[in-house]
Amino acid sequence: MAQQIFAYIIQKGGKIDDTALELVTAAKKIDSESSVTALVAGAGETLATACSQAAASYETVWKIENEALVHVNAEVLRGLLVRILPKGSIVLIPHEHFGMDLAPGLAVKLDAAYLPDAVGFEEITEGKLKGVREEYSGQVSTHLSCDLSGGAVITIRPGSFAADESRALSGQTVDKSAEAAADGIPGKSRRFIEVVAAEVGDVDITKSDVLVSVGRGIEDQENLEMVNELAAVMGADVACSRPIVDAKWLEKSRQVGTSGKTVKPKVYLALGISGSFQHMGGIKGGPYIVAVNKNPKAPIFQVADVGVVENILEFIPALTEKIKEVKG
Repeated sequence: MAQQIFAYIIQKGGKIDDTALELVTAAKKIDSESSVTALVAGAGETLATACSQAAASYETVWKIENEALVHVNAEVLRGLLVRILPKGSIVLIPHEHFGMDLAPGLAVKLDAAYLPDAVGFEEITEGKLKGVREEYSGQVSTHLSCDLSGGAVITIRPGSFAADESRALSGQTVDKSAEAAADGIPGKSRRFIEVVAAEVGDVDITKSDVLVSVGRGIEDQENLEMVNELAAVMGADVACSRPIVDAKWLEKSRQVGTSGKTVKPKVYLALGISGSFQHMGGIKGGPYIVAVNKNPKAPIFQVADVGVVENILEFIPALTEKIKEVKG
């Protein structure tokens, strides 16, 4: 395949996001032979640090530096990317808040196909890529044909592809800043106002090594007591999915997901959680996932290392007693 593949790398404060390594794997699924070029945008020393990190996984890194990107603005970045991306390019972007803002308009400006929220790829047939999406909270898989002849912008659901941890490259950084801004800075209708930090709460689950996370399967607020007891004997912290917060059974700072916290534990015990992409989007770092759900078709079983089909109201007390017994 002669088309170039690019991966937009999200970076904050000089640290690249975990999705950067997942995009390497996704690109290889599209074409195992092609090299992939990383796109890294920002300003100042933190941008240089991010480019250096990306170069460990990408053969080529395109740096796009501009003061207008100190706080990356999708409207500005979209205009800059259009000036430097070759016609017919395939661009991979993480399917998260910024990516969902950037990608659709970029596809329009590039006159390219648009495939959002891909969770998998199949073979390319006659220039068309078969992509896989999930509908109805993962209950249904949709197979789509994406015409690559004129290029494509594809958003990749975080966590859908295993991270490429090899980091064995010493990629070259190419400064594309001047070329991107040659005709001025596009898009000035938006402006940065401020960053509002989310409340941490009594426990910062983003720093927890072991999380016991509970969903709607707990059924009643009073049943959270058994979850707290299990977490205590495991030496874990308690987290939850959105329905628990919506019911006001736990505070917002305990919520895992795209509208909650992003966590990177070593072990994640999911109790009565279906595993919607909004929830799984908040789990990074490839933890060991143990899922317990009475629905054998729950989407979370597709990503779990261990799956248990059981009513959590019966499972939790049994597991708690067994751990106590083992600990003596």
